[in-house]
Amino acid sequence: IVLVSGHLDSWDVGQGAMDDGGGAFISWEALSLIKDLGLHPKRTLRLVLWTGEEQGGIGAKQYYELHKENISNFDIVMESDEGTFRPSGLGFTGSAKARDIMKEIMTLLWPINVTDVYDHADGTDIDYWMRDGVPGASLHNDISKYFWFHHSQGDTMTVQDPNQMNLCAAVWTVVSYVIADMEEMLPR
Repeated sequence: IVLVSGHLDSWDVGQGAMDDGGGAFISWEALSLIKDLGLHPKRTLRLVLWTGEEQGGIGAKQYYELHKENISNFDIVMESDEGTFRPSGLGFTGSAKARDIMKEIMTLLWPINVTDVYDHADGTDIDYWMRDGVPGASLHNDISKYFWFHHSQGDTMTVQDPNQMNLCAAVWTVVSYVIADMEEMLPR
């Protein structure tokens, strides 16, 4: 299973379009693009739209409890939770061998200049999995404006730039598809 995700619960004063509707949008779009292209990877791609993240990650904990018995089937867990501004790469948590593979995958995104692999994936909703050794990835993007809107009434759809969101969706699509279509799972 290659899991792509964002969370749906918005802060109570705004719409939550950037935090974290953007992560939900690009995760949905990644699977939609793969389907529209008629691609059929070797492994399952799964979209999870978390809830309860702002209330202590209760949705992620429940999902983990329901699925942890199949943890060996999870290839990577990916979460976008810091907006969908201009992407620069991915944060990654995993073995050195898995990091080398991730760096190779990211070279495919050279035409859009999104090739960096940063230390440590970040995401409340995927932390349970990463603590148990499942590789994790989080979207890295330009968060210089993130806190202008974070948990505010300004967090509306007007914050979303369609061009930047398309770039984020491209990163999510390429990475999730390539990992799902590899002959072997990422090394733990």
